[in-house]
Amino acid sequence: MSKIAIIGATGRAGSQLLEEALRRGHSVTAIARDTAKIGARAGVVSKNVDALDAEALQAAIAGHDVVISAAHFATLPASAVIGPVKNAGVKRLLVVGGAGSLLLPDGGRVIDSEGFPEEYKAEASAGALFLQNLRQEQQLDWTFVSPSAEFVEGERTGTFRIGKDDLLVSAQGRSWITFADYAIALLDEVQEPKHSRQRFAVGY
Repeated sequence: MSKIAIIGATGRAGSQLLEEALRRGHSVTAIARDTAKIGARAGVVSKNVDALDAEALQAAIAGHDVVISAAHFATLPASAVIGPVKNAGVKRLLVVGGAGSLLLPDGGRVIDSEGFPEEYKAEASAGALFLQNLRQEQQLDWTFVSPSAEFVEGERTGTFRIGKDDLLVSAQGRSWITFADYAIALLDEVQEPKHSRQRFAVGY
């Protein structure tokens, strides 16, 4: 079992990652500005940390086997995560990615497609930049896990597909994944790494 630190553990993705990690018997350090809603949980150490405070973040993640970043890209750029993870001596970083940088059948990115919602552009652009920075990283063993276009609440089915850099679309023409099933895919990667220094996609 691993010692896993989750940055953004109170968010919609982060909270499902926390549940999945505990379900599998890992010990988790939950990191967020305010961890009060997590409460006292067996196997969880909660730490109130502003992730933009590099020294505080480094101290919080030191001694872990894996760091998972589930924070919003627009508020936490790659440098704010990569630096503290490396300085803390943690070798593996998994990132809850976005769908904006995934590719469409015509070779263009989702974010550049006609009709991409304006309100998601800042976050999607920041996510694409985060991935770009990871791809230039020579030391860390990183993995960037992109959800489908719709990243939603829903049941944990355990049935989904894994892709690479292309947007996954279901037979019904919908691109989606629940937070719970996404968490399964990401924790699978924690336990059995298959995408070292790569991005992969998760969808139905």
